[in-house]
Amino acid sequence: MTEQKNKLVVGIGSALVDLLVNESDEFIKKTGAAKGGMTLVENEFINDILSMASDEASIVPGGSACNTMVGIGKLGGNARFIGKSGKGKMGKFFADSLEKNNVEPHLFTSSSPTGRVLSIITPDTQRSMFTFLGAASEITSKEIMEGFLNNVSIVHIEGYLVYNKDLLLAVLNAAKNSGALVCLDLASFTIVNEEKKFLYQITDEFVDILMANEDEAAAFTGCENELDALKILGEKAETGILKVGERGSYIAANDKIIKVMPHGSRGVVDTTGAGDLWASGFLFGLSEGYSLEECGKIGSACGYEVCRVIGASIPDEGWHRIHNIIKQCEKTTEN
Repeated sequence: MTEQKNKLVVGIGSALVDLLVNESDEFIKKTGAAKGGMTLVENEFINDILSMASDEASIVPGGSACNTMVGIGKLGGNARFIGKSGKGKMGKFFADSLEKNNVEPHLFTSSSPTGRVLSIITPDTQRSMFTFLGAASEITSKEIMEGFLNNVSIVHIEGYLVYNKDLLLAVLNAAKNSGALVCLDLASFTIVNEEKKFLYQITDEFVDILMANEDEAAAFTGCENELDALKILGEKAETGILKVGERGSYIAANDKIIKVMPHGSRGVVDTTGAGDLWASGFLFGLSEGYSLEECGKIGSACGYEVCRVIGASIPDEGWHRIHNIIKQCEKTTEN
């Protein structure tokens, strides 16, 4: 993959506010959640679950593509997020948070409430999610115009957009017509199980970079062996990426496989946002012209640092450590 002349990365997805709670496996069973998965629910369902929680939820801006764009902004990259939020306090909170993190917000608004995700974190650091899309589900294909994607390097799309196929297809066509690379993160094994045929169709026609974790890759490819799954990811897109948690990740491109070592394993408390922030590091590196090996290294560092805290926001000291790694990559590039 060659260096992208324009460095702007645009993320398109659901504008959501994350509600984070720590609970037991027994609590997960009471909710009926598929552990580690994502379930679409109504707003009141989330209120009911919160009423049973042992403590108040932490509130942070979220959504998969949003998390990735915030990471790129914190890395010093050029990032924009496109989505739809409510007109109330949570919508303003969401937009203000993007701007504070060096992300250009391009938000449509609705009279419906801003969407939210209840993320239940169990002692094994797994997170199980209940999602109320709210205003996020109301963005339409007519609102997405090709001009939004002019002079863009990479368009990053979260798999959750599969629930709005007209919108997703409009975005894919606009991205391709603009000459941007298209990155698709499969997002959740539950989505892949529900929409595998459609996902196969769009990856064949539109996708340049395909990202998945172990569960998503197994669901998408039908292969339990991760290297077999990786091979298929790399055949479906120019670059296939398989994230395997604390064991690191793999990148399949140009008929070769790159093993990316994990950046660390100590101090992991929550995997929320790990895949999203891995994508931040990888796409930032790609837009800056680093090698795939270096992109993976930056992605690994971002994914690790976010696992050291609750939620998808890396603290300043974590970003400082990541920036030191980027400086090392710069030296490698110069040499």
